[in-house]
Amino acid sequence: MVGKVQEKHGYCTLCKSRCGAVFTIEDGRLTGVRPDPAHPTGAAMCPKGRSAPELAHSTARLTTPLRRTRPKSDPDPGWEAISWAEAMDEIASKTAAIAAESGPEAVAFGVATPSGTSVSDATEWIERFVRLFGSPNTVYSAEICNWHKDVAHAFTFGSPIPPPDYAHTDLALLWGFNPAKTWLAQSAAASAAHANGMKLAVVDPRRSTSALSADHWLRVRPGTDAALALGLAHLLIETGGYDSAFVRAWTNAPLLVRADTGRFLRAGELPGGGQGFVVMDETAGRPEAYDTARAAVAPERFALRGTFGVDTATGPVECAPAFERYARACAEWTPDRVAATTWIPEREIRALAAELAAADVVTYYGWTGVGQSANATQTERALATLYALTGSYDSRGGNHVAPPPPYHPAAPFSLVDPVQRAKALGLDKYPLGPPASGYINAGDLCTAIETGSPYPVRALIGFGSNLVVAQPGSDRTAAALRRLDFQVHLDLFHNPTSASADIVLPVNSAYEHEALRFGFEISHRAQEHVQLRPRMIEPQGDSRSDTEIVFDLACRLGLGAQFFDGDVEAAWNWQLAPLGLTVAGLREQQGGVRAPRELAYRKYAEPTGGDGAVRGFGTPTGRVELYSERLLEHGYPPVPEHVAPAPVDEAFPLVLTCAKHGYFVHSQQRSLTSLRRRAPDPSVDIHPRAAPARGWTSTDGSRARRRSGVRERCWLWTKQPCLAQVRTRGQASSTCAGATCSGTGG
Repeated sequence: MVGKVQEKHGYCTLCKSRCGAVFTIEDGRLTGVRPDPAHPTGAAMCPKGRSAPELAHSTARLTTPLRRTRPKSDPDPGWEAISWAEAMDEIASKTAAIAAESGPEAVAFGVATPSGTSVSDATEWIERFVRLFGSPNTVYSAEICNWHKDVAHAFTFGSPIPPPDYAHTDLALLWGFNPAKTWLAQSAAASAAHANGMKLAVVDPRRSTSALSADHWLRVRPGTDAALALGLAHLLIETGGYDSAFVRAWTNAPLLVRADTGRFLRAGELPGGGQGFVVMDETAGRPEAYDTARAAVAPERFALRGTFGVDTATGPVECAPAFERYARACAEWTPDRVAATTWIPEREIRALAAELAAADVVTYYGWTGVGQSANATQTERALATLYALTGSYDSRGGNHVAPPPPYHPAAPFSLVDPVQRAKALGLDKYPLGPPASGYINAGDLCTAIETGSPYPVRALIGFGSNLVVAQPGSDRTAAALRRLDFQVHLDLFHNPTSASADIVLPVNSAYEHEALRFGFEISHRAQEHVQLRPRMIEPQGDSRSDTEIVFDLACRLGLGAQFFDGDVEAAWNWQLAPLGLTVAGLREQQGGVRAPRELAYRKYAEPTGGDGAVRGFGTPTGRVELYSERLLEHGYPPVPEHVAPAPVDEAFPLVLTCAKHGYFVHSQQRSLTSLRRRAPDPSVDIHPRAAPARGWTSTDGSRARRRSGVRERCWLWTKQPCLAQVRTRGQASSTCAGATCSGTGG
């Protein structure tokens, strides 16, 4: 007898793609998932997304709150089931007591990545809670994931990397980014555009899915991406293959830089004074004030190269345009030097540079291949400044800035108390780094737990964050967690991080609760989409959503007014109010609704007043910053630079990199039979010419010795080199260059 069958329209939350999907439910059980072609991100569905029924109905799921009954030194926690009321009462009372005794900063938070977990349904509200509670310490793994593309990119453009407009570009450049494994909606868009004539260039040490059909595949030596980007920029500058009009008018390239201080010459330093900065007018042969709050007048007159003596109110000063400083840095990277450094043949470097110069419009994206490097910020600067030379930013076919619909965001950074913000762990070492946003690294967290320096961290509340596995130094992290006075862990399954918790809370899978999303990122049309994802099935056991839990905890800690007295629907209605939408109305529009926005390009040039003022860029100079005075002030190079990775040697002749897995995200999905069957063991790819010399074959399990902490893009990040042995399945593969081997990562 056939039972009741339903189909519900929603979207997957297992990665950044948020693929639109149709879910099949039979007799209350989730039984199938398929792409929803009517959704802006519904072109395809990966194996992880299709495994939703296994995830939702896994018998290994946590289904009731648990409390530890034995000491943390005991390998058996002695879990006992408790009620939600007991669990939340204890969490609230102990958290409040620690905050009262040692300050809110003594309570740290761990949050799983919203780019690869269903915690994305609740991220805004978790961050709202953390900020209002007063803790400046959240471990997000930002420093090895999104830091470069979301923050370091802003040192150049004043914004995160906007999504590529594949459909209208001439050339797409994917740098350390394989969307087929990490952002399927982008992959589908890129594939469609490539089929319609778009040129595709991929920079990756291994032949990724995206590289298989690429017009240019540059097998870069891991850790040398900055050298390649600087070398490409040098060729564009040398041949005049860059957009000089954009560079003069919309970057800080023409601003004069003092030779004595490295700072920009200000108009106020000239004998006649003025507003803003100073440029050299090549036609008039004299320096002129340039107020970058306004559109440039006759920027074709601005000098980009040369050195000049400028008379100031305090005497003559030697200056050079910022572009001169940048061009000199690029000129150090001649094609032959880039080839020797990156292991890429010179002809391939020149071919990509020629392609960049010939393209009318270029789009690009880079992710973990760039971010998981000790030189990530400078590498991103090198990529961003290279991209600036194309003049394609926020243009049709470029990286188009498409903001989400106007709504009330739940977690603006202004909620953070400035006094508490200054206490973020690691901020003293990295004043421009992740701690400035309240995102700390696990090493600094462990130090505070172990030593009480700069102050003790006594508690940790983790929202799906598997710190022991996802962070460097697993043994150290696990030992530090055992030292905490109080630890709470929220998750679908037990994992190494939950093993030291005092209380474990069972959370829903994404299919067991409603969720609200504003914008789906990959395009202007996708960003117009607003959707309330319906509950597909009833919660398994006594599990609750992260959102429900954080609202409950907020109310118990005196933050009820800021959390709508625990009413999630009221909170969502507040967010929706600027759009004239309601939760009740969205429930009737299961696939979501469109909130139309004007399609506009080059918004940086939009007037903002009647005096010539323009929007510009969100940087200190109001222009794209090829030269960063802000970085200089904090002791960093003002123009991008390459830092050489550790060299190969006789003892360690191979460079290890890693690639995103098609079946798992970090430590997730490994218990799902359909996925584990496809990839039962970790694997390492090594070139066929290198494998036999090391006794590796394509079928034998291999024992590989590696030195961690000295190879870029490696599995482990430690301050000191160490030896490690891992059991892997080696396979000879021409996907990797001769001296590079690649392992599978999350």
